[in-house]
Amino acid sequence: MIKAEWLKIFKTKKMLVSIIAVLFIPVMYAGMFLWAFWDPYESLPELPVAVVNEDKGAEIAGVKLDVGKDLVDNLVESKEFNFIEVSKEEAKKGLNGRDYYMILEIPTNFSEHATTLLDDKPSKLVMNYIPNEGLNFLSAQIGDSAMELIRAEVNTQVSTTYAENLFDTITTMGDGFTEAADGSSKLDEGAKSLANGAKDLKGYLEQLASSTVELSNGTDKITKGAGEAAKGANDLSSGLVKLEDGTGQLQKGAQQAATGATTLEQGLSQYTQGVAKVQAGLSTINEKQQQISSGAASIADNAGALNGAASQLTAGSAKVEEGITALSNQLQGMMASLPEEEAAALKQTLGELQAGSASVHNGLNSLSAGTEKLQAGASQVSSGATQIAAGQGEVLAGANALTANSGALVEGAKGLQAGNATLAQKLGELNAGVNTAVTGSKALASGLNELASGSTALNQGTSTLASKSGELAQGSAELADGSSELANGTSTLSSELGEAGEKAGEVHVNKDTYDMVGNPVEIEKESVNHVPNYGTGFSPYFISLGLFVGALMISIVFPLVEPAIRPKNGAAWFTSKVSVLATVGLIQSIGTVVIVKWGLGLEVYSLGHFFLTALLTSYVFLALIQMLVSIFGDPGRFMAIVILILQLTTSAGTFPLELIPEPLQVFNTLLPMTYTVQAFKTCISTGDMSFLMQNYGILLGFLVVFLAITFGYFMLLHAKRYSKVAEEN
Repeated sequence: MIKAEWLKIFKTKKMLVSIIAVLFIPVMYAGMFLWAFWDPYESLPELPVAVVNEDKGAEIAGVKLDVGKDLVDNLVESKEFNFIEVSKEEAKKGLNGRDYYMILEIPTNFSEHATTLLDDKPSKLVMNYIPNEGLNFLSAQIGDSAMELIRAEVNTQVSTTYAENLFDTITTMGDGFTEAADGSSKLDEGAKSLANGAKDLKGYLEQLASSTVELSNGTDKITKGAGEAAKGANDLSSGLVKLEDGTGQLQKGAQQAATGATTLEQGLSQYTQGVAKVQAGLSTINEKQQQISSGAASIADNAGALNGAASQLTAGSAKVEEGITALSNQLQGMMASLPEEEAAALKQTLGELQAGSASVHNGLNSLSAGTEKLQAGASQVSSGATQIAAGQGEVLAGANALTANSGALVEGAKGLQAGNATLAQKLGELNAGVNTAVTGSKALASGLNELASGSTALNQGTSTLASKSGELAQGSAELADGSSELANGTSTLSSELGEAGEKAGEVHVNKDTYDMVGNPVEIEKESVNHVPNYGTGFSPYFISLGLFVGALMISIVFPLVEPAIRPKNGAAWFTSKVSVLATVGLIQSIGTVVIVKWGLGLEVYSLGHFFLTALLTSYVFLALIQMLVSIFGDPGRFMAIVILILQLTTSAGTFPLELIPEPLQVFNTLLPMTYTVQAFKTCISTGDMSFLMQNYGILLGFLVVFLAITFGYFMLLHAKRYSKVAEEN
């Protein structure tokens, strides 16, 4: 039976040619499919993609930013696709005319949006991706993956630009901190000098306040003495006027004088003693008044100098306050980029510095106002003292003259005692002396009145001076406290700015730093059971498909049931058909392995197991189709095609099983292609021999079942068909 089957094949040229042609069906299926899809990504540089760049560019921190142009240049250089830069109209026309598979459109505001990072509402960079999915859906899917790579490239480029500007700003800020630290050091030195000067000023003003209190008490006494002296001078003037009248009457009544000469001598003696006392008192007043005038003039001069110094200090403190305010405004922008703790410390220090400066300025304003009033009062005191001194000089001159005339009067009284003749002669002189005394007493009275008025003004001025000098001393204490706080604040400011400058100076950047910020994450792929390309990944699927189609085609050109000669029994009949199919399966397996391994360059884990898997796969499919076609005929071929469709969709040769609809997943374990695909994956890529043996076992199970069913059918068919023929013969 076996020999007869083969002789029939070789004698029937049509059958022989058909069988030979069928032998190459698996090679054509597996080889052509794998060749076409071996590595489609290798030809991506040939896929035309239109790029429309309408970006107008922008500026960030004075640096020209042209993200769109840089992106186009990078895309063209990458050669991921055949990127072609065209106008928007040309791109749309080419997409509709099937010249381009997709359009990548870069809008006009692309670079401008890259500069909005620090805005209240930053705008993202948007690219328009327009694929022609109807022209080729897979190209659109590949384009989606490419767009992710392009988006990552743009993110890296923009982040790198941000990083460059950020680190440039940090460097500039560090230089500013260093300069600010130097300036704050000088400010610290000035604040310390101001604090020391304020302490000295406080001591001087406290001493001045205590001295002005004593001066005020002294001027009270001067005012009282001057008032009493003025009253005495007025009484003296009235007495001298009466004396003048009396000397006139004396000259007329010389005769009467003789009788009262003794009385006159006694009165003149008493008068002379009083005049001497007046002269001594006026001399003492005159001496003290000179000291008062000198002291009042010195106070006026010192008050003027103090007022000038207070004005200069007030102006200086105003400039210091303006400088601190300006410094605070300049540091506001920097504090936003500092760490929160350092920004808070710097802000607190600036607040303390401003508060201390304001306190200093207010104290100096009070000092300046007090010194102005002090100068005015001292000037009034000096003027009144000068006037008193002049009046006292005149009074003293009159008193001296009065003393001299009183001596002459005494001598005259003595002469009167000697004789009225001498008295008569001297009455004219006495009258002249009395006139002089009247004039001098009037001048004395006038001077003492002015002295009383000036001493009153002096008393008011010294009282004001004492009051304001106390306020001035209190303001100087506040000034000293504020200047101490200012010195502490400037010291802290200098230290913090110096530390900030040092930290900013420690930042050193280069191209690697920018790359780290722009692209901080890199993915290293470490594959398990590496598959180099699409062809290798699809080989288990397409080889199984090719061998199944080859088995299906042999059922068309080779009669699976009709014997070449009359079979002796069902077993011989079955064996003759199986021998042909086994040879066909062997040749198909060898051809497929040779073409895929050496023709396409498929790399396999185990060549022996790869060939064994191909042979076992071919035999299982041949056994399946032999069973179906032998039993059912042409409907069996239809059933084989249905089984092929179910195997193609459920064998997990392309997409993972979990990704197909759940109702179809049921067929995965029921059909042989599932196990042929798994066996090919193992001997090509994974090398898991235990799993391979498990699949071999299942496939052998299918093979035995299919062959057993076919064998049984042939036994029944032989018994049914040829037993009747034997009975008829």
